[in-house]
Amino acid sequence: MRFSMRLTATLATMALLLGGCAGPYPGAGVSQQGQEIKWGRDQNPPAAKVAGLNSWVEGFKGRARSQGISASTLDFAFRGVTYNPEVVRRSQNQAEFKKSLWEYLENAVSEKRQTNGRAALAQYGGVLSRIEATYGVDKEIVAAVWGMESTYGERRGDLPLIESLATLGYEGYRGEFFRSQLMAALKILQSGDIDPGHMTGSWAGAMGHTQFIPTTYLAYAVDFTGDGRRDIWSNDPSDALASAANYLAKSGWQRGLPAAVEVTLPPGFNMGLAGKGKRRSVAEWQSLGLRQANQRPLPPAGTSTELIVPGGASGAAFLITRNFHAILRYNNADSYALAVSHLADRLRGYPGLANPWPADHPGLRIEQRKEMQRLLGARGFDTQGVDGNVGSNTISAIRAYQASRGLPVTGEPSAALLEQLRRG
Repeated sequence: MRFSMRLTATLATMALLLGGCAGPYPGAGVSQQGQEIKWGRDQNPPAAKVAGLNSWVEGFKGRARSQGISASTLDFAFRGVTYNPEVVRRSQNQAEFKKSLWEYLENAVSEKRQTNGRAALAQYGGVLSRIEATYGVDKEIVAAVWGMESTYGERRGDLPLIESLATLGYEGYRGEFFRSQLMAALKILQSGDIDPGHMTGSWAGAMGHTQFIPTTYLAYAVDFTGDGRRDIWSNDPSDALASAANYLAKSGWQRGLPAAVEVTLPPGFNMGLAGKGKRRSVAEWQSLGLRQANQRPLPPAGTSTELIVPGGASGAAFLITRNFHAILRYNNADSYALAVSHLADRLRGYPGLANPWPADHPGLRIEQRKEMQRLLGARGFDTQGVDGNVGSNTISAIRAYQASRGLPVTGEPSAALLEQLRRG
């Protein structure tokens, strides 16, 4: 994602599936509904693709052996691996649409995510407190990252990682990146932390509760439970949450410092002072008229901060600290770092933003998007769910509706479209 007043957000839908072969994991081999996991694999992939992947894997094995991967690990890792068209389909059909920062935050810091976050804090409070004491990263920040990455463990990814990465590597998708992730995944298997049957993730190789890619796992994953394995996949999130805290700590996190605090700007404020790299102490900003926007206290007066005003003068403004930049190491999008920071504040009990939605913004809020989806469905244009997320199914439904009415076929949600649906 790239952050600006308008940003392109990628939404991916993943089901929670823990699985594969039998092993020491609760629910191994079955979904939450008790059904056998099928791995999302096309049962009849094209024969030419299967043959091509098999040949590519044999070549990759030679490269892996040269980097110290044993023959037994390679046999174990690639046993049963075949070309997976579902992985390619997901890589090519991500639901992309324009969202404002405010739409992004409204979805990311929804009431449901806050409620589930408080429940997660209550259930795992002891573990999160120990993680905070060990790594110096606030337990609410760790919980917020967990909520953003996998909805508190509900969406860990359902695809077999080795097969996914091999398929992408064979297809040449993003060049060397997925080949390097595949090599890292083989090193994880060789270490004994996980077996191929339980090494699941997203189509792009993000794994477990905190959605680490394999190279990030090798660099930052920790064995917090002390059982000899760095397990970010199973139902117990302890290792995954500690790994996320370790990542943030090694990215420069400073104990006790907020990542971002909303401020109010004085009339006529010089917007040229805002922007990354334009650092001033909190005391200096206060001398320029900046004030605390709500109950969230400002950082200490001597703290070096930057001012960002993502929506222009009509939207919220934030003082950001080094901890904001630590979150950016996890996901290099200001929108993401703001969402993590704000969600953590809501989990602490602080109120919402004082300026969450510029008055002149033309977009639909999440409840309006849900209403649009319901109305489309009622008129025979199925959006495959009512969740407020405008993905490929909703876009297709909008296009079909527009075509049926002789309207310009854009596939874009809008206030005008919603009003027309209301009229029938």
